Amino acid sequence: MKPCYCYIALCYCLFFSLLFLPPHAEAQYDTENGPAVDIDEDDLNTSGDIFTDYSEDIEASQVLEDERFYRYGRYYSFNISAGLTSFTGNRGIAYEDKHPSLGISLVYFMNFQMAFGLGAAYSKHYMMVNEPTKGFQLPGGAGLIEVNMFRSFFFYRYYLDTSDLGTAITYSNPYAIARAEFWNQTSKFIDQTAVPNESSGAIGAALGLGLEFPIKLRESYIGVELLYHMVNFRDAYTQLYRPVKEGQGGGYSDLTGNIISTFLSYVVSW
Repeated sequence: MKPCYCYIALCYCLFFSLLFLPPHAEAQYDTENGPAVDIDEDDLNTSGDIFTDYSEDIEASQVLEDERFYRYGRYYSFNISAGLTSFTGNRGIAYEDKHPSLGISLVYFMNFQMAFGLGAAYSKHYMMVNEPTKGFQLPGGAGLIEVNMFRSFFFYRYYLDTSDLGTAITYSNPYAIARAEFWNQTSKFIDQTAVPNESSGAIGAALGLGLEFPIKLRESYIGVELLYHMVNFRDAYTQLYRPVKEGQGGGYSDLTGNIISTFLSYVVSW
């Protein structure tokens, strides 16, 4: 009989143990994979958008870049320039340049690398034609001609990223420049007072490179700029200065040619 009582007592113990077992204890062990691991619902949330997250990273970096520009960048600069303007081709042979050329410009900085601006420049040149030509069949030809070149322009500058280059290059602020230009050309016939002045306009474009060396960071600089201009002058193919007889000296078959200019500037920035 004693074994029966022992068996009944053991059954009662198991029953009451299961009865008072905490409900969550059943989930503490996985019979197949071992102990269960608690996982937050946020860890199972797959509703995130990788594109949105990437966009937020870009916006954050842009904000930092803007803050750096507002703190260390330039907003505007005003340039006063003097330099040389010379021509290539037949126009370069015909013209004697009277230096210096003068210029001014105003620059607006979008950020550390991009800038836009407006400006104007002036240069004077002379041409001597002392033999008869098709347009001036006089013993002394057209004589001395004074040519004034005035141009206004809009330009775009791209400052090169020099953060990974040497200190000297970084402080020189190198940039590439592209310009859209309008040239006004006025020719005055000094020795032919009866001949009226000739004036014409032309559209052109220019490409070049420049450097800006700081005198005082963000406030003043010395700039150097080299440009190659292509201008569609109205008198490029004129026959006025062509010799009366082929092979005869003293004239020019045409006035074709492009322009090279170099300017040294004092730059004030704020």
